[in-house]
Amino acid sequence: MRVLIFHGYLLRGTGSNVYNAELARALAAAGHDVHLLCQDRTPEELPFVDAVGEWGGGGLSVRAIDRVRPDGWGSCTVYRPDIGGLLPVYVADRYEGFTAKTFPELTDDELNAYLAANIAAVRDVCAAASPDCALANHMVMGPYVLSQGLSGNVPYAVKIHGSAMEYTVRPNPRFLRYAVEGLEHAATVLVGSTHIAERAYDTVKIEGLEARTFLGPPGVDVSRFAPRDRAVARAGLSELADRVEALPRRGYGPGAARATTALYGRVSGSHRDSYESVAAQLSEFHSGYDTAGIDADAPDALRALASVGDAPVVLYVGKLIVSKGVDLLLAAWPLVLRRNPEARLAITGFGAYREGLQMLLAALSAGDLATARHIAAGGRAFEGGPADSLGHLIAFLDSLSGDALIDYVSAAAGMRGNVHWFGRLEHDVLADLTPAADVQVVPSTFPEAFGMVAAEAAACGVPPVVADHSGLAEVSRQLEAKLSGAMAALLSFRTGPQAVPQLAARINGLLALDKHSRADLAARLAEVSRERFSWAGVARELTLAASGDHRTLRRP
Repeated sequence: MRVLIFHGYLLRGTGSNVYNAELARALAAAGHDVHLLCQDRTPEELPFVDAVGEWGGGGLSVRAIDRVRPDGWGSCTVYRPDIGGLLPVYVADRYEGFTAKTFPELTDDELNAYLAANIAAVRDVCAAASPDCALANHMVMGPYVLSQGLSGNVPYAVKIHGSAMEYTVRPNPRFLRYAVEGLEHAATVLVGSTHIAERAYDTVKIEGLEARTFLGPPGVDVSRFAPRDRAVARAGLSELADRVEALPRRGYGPGAARATTALYGRVSGSHRDSYESVAAQLSEFHSGYDTAGIDADAPDALRALASVGDAPVVLYVGKLIVSKGVDLLLAAWPLVLRRNPEARLAITGFGAYREGLQMLLAALSAGDLATARHIAAGGRAFEGGPADSLGHLIAFLDSLSGDALIDYVSAAAGMRGNVHWFGRLEHDVLADLTPAADVQVVPSTFPEAFGMVAAEAAACGVPPVVADHSGLAEVSRQLEAKLSGAMAALLSFRTGPQAVPQLAARINGLLALDKHSRADLAARLAEVSRERFSWAGVARELTLAASGDHRTLRRP
């Protein structure tokens, strides 16, 4: 089949970006011809891409890439519509080469220009490739673009990832009509979980929407994300560091670290700087480096992790924004260190909350819980936004008293030395990093469409500890079904006033397992991932969904 995919963003970094890259690869591997519209600046670097289409003065031109493919392989052409330098986004962030503005910040003229450029690009690709079916990603603006660009001549499915719905459509009625029109004409709507389906029904009131909604979770490349002997994986981190050292590293570096330290000194010294002032200073920091880049010292951090021997390693993979709950993991870390003083925390990801997390870590490490609470009370101000307190973290800090407070401060002393930061790491690097961990944590406090990083950890035999809500809970339920009650209980925790001690208890419980129990757990987790989350199955169901064939699709 010839499959058109409209994504509109990059093909690396975030969950939906990785989803589209992996989906395109799986479809091409299955023999389909994929035509993917996105804004990735260097798609030719991706090994599954066979050609790149761009728009110049003479219209659309396609440049082939010399690749050798096995028999039965299809093709993937990536097209980059000319949208100028303005990239509308759901969550405020920086993207190299673009001026990124959240959808609510767009003027009508900016929004209309963005839509017109993409609709015209879809029409050009249709004229050149004659697709049999199509897929739009996110609730806006992909479905609307396809509804206009395909003109009813090609059936299409919509994959709702969650962020567009939660951050753009629900809080901003201005965008509801675009969501409604895009979904009304879709043959199928795919969701990663029952939670996302219910949120979609509540967001857009469309007759017959439930009858066209089916499960379409992300997948896992089980050939790359697979169990490995932990010692071998740890030894491979040195080689991984060499690979990362050869890459451009324009992310968090010495300059950003000095600026963060100086701001922390002011914040901790008086607590008098207004949160608005802190947010403004952080926004200025973010203009000085690539917030979506690899840390300047990421190779050194990987080598340090390679040298820890048998020390437990806990891994976080995801964006560094308030809604991902990394503050809960940092607050839980002293409780982990009390029982596992040699444990290391590895944090990979990018986002505007990086400095805020670094300052929170500095406050906890110094035993300065007053400043930690001040940072928690500012919340999103410490990622450059409006102040919005972190209630779960504040509840934990306020609960500490007496001996518990003394023990916590003692365990937290110097904890910065047990935390390793990497910045953004690409998917192929994560496939080699993840098996070196003992536990992976997904502590999001905001609803998630699906816990892809949890599924990838499980595929590596690394137990994921996830927040017990939204699509994350549905992933953990599938994993827990293969486990005993006591073991299953270690894979999730509840967000709320007890989130921090619960999270620490789950991590400590997993680290306390004996060698036999760990091996049995790893084997069971990997088995579930192979059965439920392989990309080959996801790609097969996508072609059925986009064509409107619902016979074998599962209801949420």
